[in-house]
Amino acid sequence: MPRPPDPAKRRALLDQVRAYLIRNGLADLSLRPLAQALGTSDRMLLYYFGSKERMVSEAIALDKQRPLLRSRALFGTDASPKDPASLRRLLEEIWRQFNTPGPRGTLPLYLEIMAASLLHPERYGPFMRDLVTEWRDLLASVFRDMGMTEGGARTEAALVVDATMGLLMAPLADGDWDRSDAAFRALLDRLQPGWQASLSTERGEESHPPGSA
Repeated sequence: MPRPPDPAKRRALLDQVRAYLIRNGLADLSLRPLAQALGTSDRMLLYYFGSKERMVSEAIALDKQRPLLRSRALFGTDASPKDPASLRRLLEEIWRQFNTPGPRGTLPLYLEIMAASLLHPERYGPFMRDLVTEWRDLLASVFRDMGMTEGGARTEAALVVDATMGLLMAPLADGDWDRSDAAFRALLDRLQPGWQASLSTERGEESHPPGSA
């Protein structure tokens, strides 16, 4: 009976694969040169991971400090957003996390995977689709908990996630992170009043100007 893969060895290989991908990218990734760089063999990589695509997906998802995981941990706690203002603070913190050296260094690789998922959806499509869906579902749950309808919550979540992804990827072309940071804050300036108005409508509240009857 074959011996099962060693979990510690598998995790160590994943750490090495992740570091290699961040340094070298995905476009020309081949198992044999990768294996040589890691001091192993392509057969051993397939033994541990089954396929190159699975190995890449697991390596990218490995970081326990990913903003998604750190944000998900807030839910069900006192730090979970309860209103538009606290949601904005959470989104600003998530944006700040993405702009630290570690996560920012992985963005070129994510962009490569996004492109590869369009050209080869059977390989990387599920990974990117699951990633975007996780973010949308997470934020939709916040909007629902604040009182939005299911449809409204999903629309707002899609708007935030899709726009934020674009603002994270655009600076990879010219390095202008200050512009992207200002644009993200301007986006929240425009969205936050709409969240408040939508919640007021859902609760049947009416807005009266000061001094009106």
